[in-house]
Parts: sequence; C-alpha cells; structure tokens
Amino acid sequence: MIRLQRVGKKKQAYFRLVLTEHTKKPQGEYQELLGTYDPHAKKLATQQERIAYWLTKGAIVSATANNLLVNHKIIDREKVQSWKPKKKTATA
Repeated sequence: MIRLQRVGKKKQAYFRLVLTEHTKKPQGEYQELLGTYDPHAKKLATQQERIAYWLTKGAIVSATANNLLVNHKIIDREKVQSWKPKKKTATA
C-alpha cells in the first residue's frame, strides 16, 4: 500500500510517501521511500518511475495519497473521497 507517513515536530507536519504492507502501522517501518510532501510549502517530491512500477505490481494507494498524486499530476486517476462527514444529530 502507498500511503503518507507523518514525520516532523508538533505543529510542523511533514510527510513521507512510503510503500508499506497494509497490515503495518502507518508510523512503523516501510519497504521503500517513494517521496516527501511539505504541506506548508505545498511541495511534493516523488520518484515517479518507482510509483508507476509499484502500481503495475498491484499496490493500492490510500485515498489521501491518491488525491495528492492526482493534484500534482503524478498519476492519471479520479479523486476519491478521503473522509466521511459527521452525521448531524437532531436537537430538541
């Protein structure tokens, strides 16, 4: 699975784009580092040929990573909904 792994200090988020088993913890060890993302500067640095290679091997991309790669035109796919809105409760 290709997913984002949060690194950095508190309130200074920085992300790695990593290939990992879907059963492993998101903050655990990974098989391969595929890129980095700085959300403050909106800067994405990736290894496009390695991402394409793993996608041909059947790697699944998480929803957030998919939308990030689509926004930066790394992959040509549709965006997917990465979060579910909270259900509003009826108040008296």
